[in-house]
Parts: sequence; C-alpha cells; structure tokens
Amino acid sequence: MKFQHAICWIRRDLRLSDHRALYEACRVSKQVSVVFVYDETILKKLKDRDDRRVTFIYECLNEIDKKLRDKGSALITVKGDPCVEIPELAAELGVDGVFCNRDYEPAAKERDEFVGDRLKGLGISFQSFKDQVVFERLEITTQAGHPFRVFTPYKNAWLKKVTEEGYREYRPNLKKLSPLKNINKFVKPFDLKSIGFEKASLWIEPGEQEGGKRFRKFLKCVGQYNESRDFPFINGTSGLSVHLRFGTVSIRKLVKGALEQDSKGAQVWLSELIWREFYQMILDRFPRVVEQTFIPKFNQIKWSGGDRFFKAWCIGQTGYPLVDAAMRQFNATGWMHNRLRMVVASFLVKDLLVDWRKGEAYFARFLLDFDLAANNGGWQWCASTGCDAQPWFRIFNPITQSTRFDPDGKFIRANVPELKNFSNKEIHFPSKCRKEAQLKAGCLIGKDYPEPLVDHSTQRLLALDLYKNF
Repeated sequence: MKFQHAICWIRRDLRLSDHRALYEACRVSKQVSVVFVYDETILKKLKDRDDRRVTFIYECLNEIDKKLRDKGSALITVKGDPCVEIPELAAELGVDGVFCNRDYEPAAKERDEFVGDRLKGLGISFQSFKDQVVFERLEITTQAGHPFRVFTPYKNAWLKKVTEEGYREYRPNLKKLSPLKNINKFVKPFDLKSIGFEKASLWIEPGEQEGGKRFRKFLKCVGQYNESRDFPFINGTSGLSVHLRFGTVSIRKLVKGALEQDSKGAQVWLSELIWREFYQMILDRFPRVVEQTFIPKFNQIKWSGGDRFFKAWCIGQTGYPLVDAAMRQFNATGWMHNRLRMVVASFLVKDLLVDWRKGEAYFARFLLDFDLAANNGGWQWCASTGCDAQPWFRIFNPITQSTRFDPDGKFIRANVPELKNFSNKEIHFPSKCRKEAQLKAGCLIGKDYPEPLVDHSTQRLLALDLYKNF
C-alpha cells in the first residue's frame, strides 16, 4: 500500500533514528509529518505541576523539532485527547495513513483501538508496529503456545529466538519529511506553561543525543556491571532506564551492544533488558495485574500496616538508614538504584506490612523512569504476589543489605547527613549505639533521627504468618 501523505504519531518513542513506525511511514509514503499529542487524559491525572516526566518529554520534543527543522520540516504538537485530536488532525492534513509504534498498557491499547476505528470511518489507514521491545505478544511462548509465567525459561526461549532470527535497525528516509511550507499552519509553539506545568530539575540529560552518549559510555564499562551494579554509591548501572522508558534509545541497539560484548557483565545486563521484555509481555497478556495480584489467592491478604508507617516510609523517617537514604534520594531526584528499589519495597511490604499497591502508586507518581509494566512487575515480585515472584518466605534484612551493599556508609552519609559522624559499623543501625556514641556523633536517636518504626525480627515473623494463611 502506498500513501501520498502520512502521519507518524510518536508517543513513547522520542527519537528519529532506528524508529520502526517512522521507517515504515517513510518507506511507503511520499511525505511524512511527525506528530506528538500532549495527552490531557494523562496530564490531568498528574498531581505535581513540576512533574519531571513532563519536563523530560518537553525537552526531548524540542530536540526532535530542531532536528526536523534542520531537515526542512517541523514537529506538529497538539494538546488534547488523542482519540479526538489524531483523527481530526489527520482529516485536516488530508493524510491517508497514520503510523505509530505499539504500546502494551491496557489504556494505550484501548486508545489505539478507538483511534483506529475512527480513522477507518474517515477512510484513513491506521498502521502500528513493534518497536519498544524485541519480541512482543506471543512471539515467545511455551511449547504449548502459552505465555511464560516464569522468567528463566522465558529468557532461554528469548535468547534462542534472538540468535535464530536476530534483529534489525530501521533507518527512516528523512528526505520524505513533509516540507515546512506544507504543514506550517499546523505547527504551533508550546511551552510548559501553556500545558499547565513548570520546569523541573532533572538528574539526567534528556533527548536522543544524550541517550546515545550515555549508552556508548556505559558500553566501555559494561564488563564490570555484574560486580558493580548492586552498590548504590558506585556509578555502576547504565542509567538508561529513563531513555528506554521514553524511547530516546532503541532497545534493538542496546541488545545488539550487549550481545557484541564478550563479558559476564554484558550477559547480566542483557538479562535485565530481557526482564523488561518479560514484564511487558506479562502486562500485555495478563492486564489484570494492574488491579490485582498475579497469584489470585494473595488478593485476599489484609495488610495491617497503617498510614503512619506508610508516611514515614515515604519521607525517609523509618529509623532504618539505608531505607531512609534511598527514599530521600528518590524524593529529591525521581530515581532509585535497582538494589534499593528491592530493599525499600520489601521493607514496606514485609516489615511495615503495608499494601504493596501503596508503594507502587508512590513510585508511579515520582519515578522519572516510571513504566507501568516494570513498576507493577517489580512491586509484585517484592511482595511475592506476582509471576516468578520472590518466594514469600524470603525477606530482605535492611541492616544486612546495608552492611553488604553500602559497607562504608557512603550512600547513607550522602542522603541522611544527620548520621554522617557515626562510624562505618554504627551507621547501618545507629539506634543500637550507646548514648555516648550518639552524643559523639552529634545525633541523638529519637531526637535528631527517628527510632526504628518496627523491629525487623518481629515483623519478619508476622509477615511469615500473614503469607502462611494463604
């Protein structure tokens, strides 16, 4: 099928290189207009006017617009409900095709189905493509043709398939971009204020150029990833989760880079990328996980932890230094190290006995790299309610985690400064220190830093009893 004029509707794929939908649109169309919709159905749900994700998206779009203008075109941006805006814009532009990359979240799938139906009624073709994952839907299944529910066999099948079928890079022919003179009346300037938001500070530079730079830098040290990734005071992770979330880097390029590295670190990192695909598949095949536990019986758990515990956890005032350091850094930046995500989630659910959904929602509000599939999958893993979850009888000891992964207390000191004068041994659980040691450190427990909310050993037994009943 050939098109005179097509729209490439970008969403969570904010780049111009190795872009499947843009490639396909340019391949079969005489001219292509690139469009982004500031989705009011999403923006209205955001509670913070300085939401970091909106700033990140805005800056990425500015970069895309500049690149398009360098090519003699421009980015078309509109604000509203895409179910209304895309069909109306397509009709006004007189296009005969709308191209986009698929999203696997339930609301996004419903949106795209609605848009596709409306476009069909207008005689306009709607084309969607796989781009944010290497394998989607039922491309990776058990021998019986069912979705995997456990990660390791999924990973093995994934690796076998990627070896047999490989992957490719999609290079759009940007000479097909619509000339600015053809679309100029649709190109409207947008700033953050015009969409109801304020600029937020970001810990990471946005945009495709920065995503590529970060990836190339990480590849130089990926060989040490397996040894350094668990230590939050070491810059040992890729830091690419935000770029993956908004598609400023191509998952195919990352996978290719990992497979071309002959090291244990690269293998471990590739495994993390496959975990991402596993959770995308789970969300796509089992959308009930958004509201329910993957293991149905755990829906019946009655969580006894109250609001006081939850609020103390949110602001980093639990009396457990590593947990508090992680939460304070998170509140300040919108980012958390993966090891610490597991620690704070386990602590909330299995020490404080607070419903995991509250923690999931808190992360969803503030995570710069928030991804529904990964966030839900990670929280259900820690709560032992999800697919291939951590066994319910395995409970992270926050003090042991602290001494093992922040042995010198560097991360704690950086984020809980009131504890900075305790010794490397004392800093992991200063409430056990004698008063003389507290005075020497200039930090009285119960006054300058809170007493522990709970006793870990006691709460561990309560958690075990809670799960045993199911």
